[in-house]
Amino acid sequence: MSGWSAAYGIVARDLARAGRQTSRLVGGVARPFMWLLLIGTGYGAITRLETGTSYQAFVYPGILVMAALFGGTLTGVSTVYDREFGMLRLMLASPAGVGALLAGRAAAATLVGLLQGGIVLLAAPLVLDAGPARYLLAAGALAAVAAMSATLGLLVAARLRSVENFAGVINVLLFPLLFLSGALYPTAGMPPALRAIARANPVTYAVDLVRHALGQPAESSAAVAASAVVGTTALAFLLTALLFDPEQRFIGGGRRPGPPAGVPRR
Repeated sequence: MSGWSAAYGIVARDLARAGRQTSRLVGGVARPFMWLLLIGTGYGAITRLETGTSYQAFVYPGILVMAALFGGTLTGVSTVYDREFGMLRLMLASPAGVGALLAGRAAAATLVGLLQGGIVLLAAPLVLDAGPARYLLAAGALAAVAAMSATLGLLVAARLRSVENFAGVINVLLFPLLFLSGALYPTAGMPPALRAIARANPVTYAVDLVRHALGQPAESSAAVAASAVVGTTALAFLLTALLFDPEQRFIGGGRRPGPPAGVPRR
């Protein structure tokens, strides 16, 4: 089986599984709209931005990133399911190799995150005054953010063996990543320690990238934001590949020694 065929099969399988989980998809789309309506409206009544932009318009890029981030990372639970029920071992034994498995998983999770973010993007004309070109740029930025989110989700799932552990770890990680990203408020007003953490947070640059795409001011340049998102995606994919290594060449001290010559394996 070629790597491309294996990756395509994994993408089709994961997307079919995601399509059957309608409650998770509906919840993933409803969550950003609830935040936009409740947080955006509530904070908009008490917040005045120096740029003169409405708070709902300011927070909208962060809401888009939230939709793609949650959609992409939470799809990593499929890997934990397969490990828990023994399917992952069969996949890792395939001649296609770990790279095809991870590429398929990452592509499927990226598409789920892009779908959820794209649905929220369709509501942009209700919040922003931007032209079609800006929306196309935002869609491209969302695709990059969804890919980064997918690889981060795979990285978290790489060594976990139960769905409960994945749910606990991912929820502990996602909300700090979101709150310390400038999605809901500028990082410039944070205390120095928190601002330093925000500068090291990849989601900060994801939010900045979407802000640039929609023509809003951002705290980092478009080139820096794009480089950070792409670099995080590549690094997370590489680390995940090392953690998924089926022969434990990089994790765990190498292959287990076999029996001496002439002694049959048990």
